[in-house]
Amino acid sequence: MALVDDVRDLARNPTLRDFDPEALRLIAFSAETRILRAGDILFRRGDVSDGGYVIRSGSIALEADGPATIAHAPTLLGDTALLAETRRPATALAREPSSVLKISRSLFHRVLAEYPDSAVRLRRTLADRLDALGQDLDMLRIEALEG
Repeated sequence: MALVDDVRDLARNPTLRDFDPEALRLIAFSAETRILRAGDILFRRGDVSDGGYVIRSGSIALEADGPATIAHAPTLLGDTALLAETRRPATALAREPSSVLKISRSLFHRVLAEYPDSAVRLRRTLADRLDALGQDLDMLRIEALEG
């Protein structure tokens, strides 16, 4: 794929869509492309994370403790891993021939340092997500207490 296509695909991702176009170009240029065959394992549950993966094509099954969740483009797998070392909460398995962009944590930190406006917008996006998660958890707690 051409760089312009990768930038367009990155801009479709909810976590990255508010980044400056130049920041997305740096990610697209510096990220590692991985091509997966059906059945290839991208990472295993419990692995130490070293970054995130944006699905460009195909589909990835995330298998943990229950039915698998299927992710498609432009899903970002491991957004927390872009910011801090974590352990993978699920095994990621290609369901069909797929392509991903691997964004290393060091690359992501470099982009945030070089494009501080993008970092501010990312912080806002993540804060909104955490707020929504907190509200969802509050609703579940209330339902559990009432039921």
